[in-house]
Amino acid sequence: MTNRWVQLGASVVAMIMIANLQYAWTMFVRPIQEATGWALSDLQWGFTLFILFETWVMPFEGWMIDRTGPRFFLSIAGVLCGIGWTALAYVTTLPQLYFFYSMAGVGAAFVYSGSIATALKWFPDKRGLASGIIAAGFGSGSALFIPVIAYLIRTADYKQAFLWTGVLQGIVIIVAAQFLRHPDHQTAALRAAAVAPNPKVRRNSEHFTTGEMLRTPHFYALYIMFVMMATGGLLVTAQAGPLAREWNISLAALTAALALDRIANGSGRVFWGWVSDKIGREKTMAIAFILQSACLVSVLLFGRVSGLLFTVTLVLTLFTWGEIYVLFPSILGDWFGTRNATSNYSFLYTAKGVASILGGGLAAVLFQQFGSWSAAFYGSATLALIAGLMALGLRVAPLPRKVVDTTSRRESPVPV
Repeated sequence: MTNRWVQLGASVVAMIMIANLQYAWTMFVRPIQEATGWALSDLQWGFTLFILFETWVMPFEGWMIDRTGPRFFLSIAGVLCGIGWTALAYVTTLPQLYFFYSMAGVGAAFVYSGSIATALKWFPDKRGLASGIIAAGFGSGSALFIPVIAYLIRTADYKQAFLWTGVLQGIVIIVAAQFLRHPDHQTAALRAAAVAPNPKVRRNSEHFTTGEMLRTPHFYALYIMFVMMATGGLLVTAQAGPLAREWNISLAALTAALALDRIANGSGRVFWGWVSDKIGREKTMAIAFILQSACLVSVLLFGRVSGLLFTVTLVLTLFTWGEIYVLFPSILGDWFGTRNATSNYSFLYTAKGVASILGGGLAAVLFQQFGSWSAAFYGSATLALIAGLMALGLRVAPLPRKVVDTTSRRESPVPV
């Protein structure tokens, strides 16, 4: 249990098991619509609620995981994910769908926090690469299930797909949780001391508490960037099925696109994490974010032409998007230290919840209102471009420093 590669492996397995909750959802949208008659926007608000609960409960449980370790919380997560996803096979009303999908979101939050902490705490010398590998489990994990889900939906119905994948995912998460531990203080200190200096990666010598981090402008700059970059990828993740339907892309092409872009999503996380260890976080952010902007425009312009171009543009978009789940926790660990890394990142990760409102429910409402995806895609591309330009600004910004609270200081009495 003290081998950091065992910790990494168990974290990756747990992340793979929650991937379906987000990345396979788009395959269920059309079957649920046909069975229930619910509007697209009503269904996609369910996706938004999942993301909100996956992100906005993290500040509390991130603080707890930093202090108690990940095993207990990931064991609970297995139960929540298993029940929440499986129950979607039996819902008959929208409130029921929202409740159980949100339950799965809470479980996914526990898994995500506990797993990403492994990279930040066990791998100070390879933070970008380790974060990339763990995040790749989440980004690519659904690629293992996409063909199975497509087969079950085609030969049985979507309810069987929810049932079998939900049971399997819950059990495997509980088993993986039993392997996870935080490094003890001595091990963590030795590993941190052994980190070789890298002039390309700027690191802070101080360890910030969450309260201290929240008093710096650096955190809010990163938060705004996270929201802007997360929007486009969540748009594609949630709306790929409706997009294919609107553009008359075949089910076979959609299935191939979803499987391949999930692989691209995961491999991109490893690739960009490795690059950031070599050339620095800020420079990597600028390159990847600007490429993401171009790729989002390419989906709108070329994705509708054929199934092949639909697949290619989605693959490129996900390859240049998933790195946000590597670069942001890595730069947070570099700038604010790792002692409170889980709690600190949990606050930044809530930005994904804000982005889900834009890329999920609101994007579907815009489509229903205007009959076109142009506003959603051009808007997301613009946000990604602005985030890339902000990353260039971060390269020359000084590292954060703790704000000294002077309000409690008492002035020395002046003799009369």
